[in-house]
Amino acid sequence: MRGGYSWRNVQIAGGGFVTGFVFNPSRKGLLYARTDMGGAYRWDGGAGQWVPLTDWAADWNLYGIESVATDPADPDRLYLATGTYTNDWAGNGAILRSTDQGRTFQRTDLPFKLGSNEDGRSMGERLAIDPADHRTLYLGTRENGLWRSTDFGVTWNQVPGFPVTDGASSGVGLSFVTFGPAGSRTIYVGAADKTTSLYRSTDGGAGWQAVPGQHTGQLPQHGVLSGDGSLYVSYTDVPGPNGVKAGSVWKYTPSTGAWKDVSPVSGDGFGFAGLAVDPQHPATVMVTTLDRWWPSDELYRSTDGGATWKALGATSVRDASGAPYVGTGIGHWMGALALDPFDSGHVLYGTGSGLWASNDVTAADRGGATHWTVPAKGLEETAVLGLVAPPGGKLVSALGDVGGFRHDDLDKVPAAASSGPRFSNTTGIDFAQAKPDVVVRVGYSDQARGAYSTDGGATWRPFSGSPVSAAGGGSVAISADGATVVWTAAGQVPAVSTDRGATWTASAGLPKGTAVVADRAAAGTFYALSGGTLFASTDGGRSFTARAGGLPGGHLEAVPGLTGDLWIADGGGLWHSTDGGAGFRRLDGVQAAGAVGFGKSAPGASYPAVYLVGTVNGVTGIFRSADGGGAWKRINDDRHQYGGGAGSGVITGDPDVYGRVYVGTNGRGVLYGEPA
Repeated sequence: MRGGYSWRNVQIAGGGFVTGFVFNPSRKGLLYARTDMGGAYRWDGGAGQWVPLTDWAADWNLYGIESVATDPADPDRLYLATGTYTNDWAGNGAILRSTDQGRTFQRTDLPFKLGSNEDGRSMGERLAIDPADHRTLYLGTRENGLWRSTDFGVTWNQVPGFPVTDGASSGVGLSFVTFGPAGSRTIYVGAADKTTSLYRSTDGGAGWQAVPGQHTGQLPQHGVLSGDGSLYVSYTDVPGPNGVKAGSVWKYTPSTGAWKDVSPVSGDGFGFAGLAVDPQHPATVMVTTLDRWWPSDELYRSTDGGATWKALGATSVRDASGAPYVGTGIGHWMGALALDPFDSGHVLYGTGSGLWASNDVTAADRGGATHWTVPAKGLEETAVLGLVAPPGGKLVSALGDVGGFRHDDLDKVPAAASSGPRFSNTTGIDFAQAKPDVVVRVGYSDQARGAYSTDGGATWRPFSGSPVSAAGGGSVAISADGATVVWTAAGQVPAVSTDRGATWTASAGLPKGTAVVADRAAAGTFYALSGGTLFASTDGGRSFTARAGGLPGGHLEAVPGLTGDLWIADGGGLWHSTDGGAGFRRLDGVQAAGAVGFGKSAPGASYPAVYLVGTVNGVTGIFRSADGGGAWKRINDDRHQYGGGAGSGVITGDPDVYGRVYVGTNGRGVLYGEPA
């Protein structure tokens, strides 16, 4: 129970880029996954699902996991290197330290930034524990060279004398830290530099040299040590995950100093990324391609140290029932790959939409088929761009990368994504208040970029026309009676259609790119907020005139069933109008509002329940008001903060169930809360 509420994910499963898997080498079944912007997870084998580890964090920057390290000497110890962007506006990175497998953490702030959602994000692992002294950790950074801690990650200092001190050559700096054989005092560090990409210390980090004879002209993605002392390295020509046009796989034998190209096939037009060696069988190696868009990416396996390889794609048997929307293709952005140290048949790889796993990969060694599933339950990483909850018990989502879904059961993964046209990003969605089965959505696709549904989002038909032929995305609104659609395509003036998208007429009176909101009761009325001015249209969106100025520039929302009832959620507070925007009042006690939404009224109340992501009386969280914003109750708690309550500014209540609320996050999927 959190704030008197129970919280769960609306089940989608996966949906984002899983950038790394790390097994603990000394405790069977202990496995972690990292994502580029959706936090870290631990696998619960008994329950068959992933456990999120970072939902307590109010700081959205902590949901970007640059690297993971699990301690072989003390398997309860876990370290996360966190930080999502290296831009000037982003906060510095942090090391999260746990002594209970991620149930609780302590935080060490770093004096520099990390970039888990930037290029090169499936390289790694950049964070590593010294097997000879588990108090000591190394961190390869993007812009600040190599860092070391000698006190279990509490304090950090830059390693003196390490040759790379910034990331100027590629923008991603150091790509991995890997230790040599036990007792050797050897450490390897990959650098995303085409001239010198691999450094080594043979004295426990005191001195560093470039490894002689190394491959040049490409960037190292992963460096994995084999039990026989060999080091395998996968390479690409650019950091990825996009834009890769070349790559290779090399094997280094330290005892002789020999380097050998062991690429499964020529990396002409694509690269190699995910890399794993079987801890029980040192000659067994697996590697993935990256950006081999045609005919598809591939997974290769060798049992003779890279001398020969088998491609597994054509003989794979795939069951996508865990996340049907991904289909049965092999996947894309396959940068993460891991073999279970206790079970040679168990392998996982990450994709841009989640992950695939097999328990019988050794069957390929005998010429048999390998079988694959999508064990993504509990790992939710979609970025939510919009949600609508029409009356009748359904939820329709607008999502980045995977388009969106209609959920009839919040606790079941839908059988498929939204029917055609399929969008990559669905950027806008709305439904007609008086005819709630009529839903519209817009986004990006190689097909039509707008669509409507007359059955509540179960099936869709494309708009047969478009306001601007080359434009897509943007926002969309539909009148309460379902007769009029106003679409503001990206960078364009709003346009109006009264024939379900067949023809469009440019609206007058609004600047380009202005989002439009439909009045939820008056069919011909629409509103817009631009440059601190509230505009209104009473002619079906054909023309807009200014009604009020001096307003904040936040999200404008209209209340279901009430004419002219508008709210503005803004970083500086929350504003309310009951006269169609002619006048607004700022609500006392609300210092910031990231999103506002509405649901079924409380028993005995006439006004809809109001839900807020924001800061009330100095406390940031998710709130509910049963009296139109007079009093607020926080409905989450400090252990379940989801990056400050949600990063994408999406919240809506359920129109049929008082207290039920849906929150759209920027990387942790769709959450729903109910009074416990």
